[in-house]
Amino acid sequence: MTMERSITLLTLLGAFGAAVVGGFFLAFSTLVMRALGALPVPSAVAAMQSMDLVAVKCLLMPAMFGTALICLILGGVALVRWGAPGSLWLLAGCVIYLVGAIGVTVVFNVPLNDALAAVDPTSAAAAQLWHDYLPNWTTWNHVRTVTGMVAGAVLVVAASLGWVRS
Repeated sequence: MTMERSITLLTLLGAFGAAVVGGFFLAFSTLVMRALGALPVPSAVAAMQSMDLVAVKCLLMPAMFGTALICLILGGVALVRWGAPGSLWLLAGCVIYLVGAIGVTVVFNVPLNDALAAVDPTSAAAAQLWHDYLPNWTTWNHVRTVTGMVAGAVLVVAASLGWVRS
């Protein structure tokens, strides 16, 4: 297999990973968080605390961070081959994913999850925290949703341009 074909396949794998992660975030924002919002606060907080514990042990982590690794590699390829057709698309897709899906997760969603993990679901502090947590976490999750899907689409464009053949 040629290097160009390998890079194109890696680009498509990155696009798939970004879209899958964006789709997961979409389901969470539009289904899970709405369902949790309809529950009594202690039940919602306990359920979210449980999901946060499971999330770090399921396929979400390899999908998120495996795609991030692919984007780091492809971003380097885009810079090395800068000026080749589609190199801007490739770099843009990688940056969108790394900033929008991974960066937002680390800077916004994880600290919110850590704060929620520290409260007793039946406490008054949990009720106040949940009141702020639900809209804030969901808003940032919407950002992760959109950026994951956009990054996937942009990477497909990069792959379709045959940018590595120049």
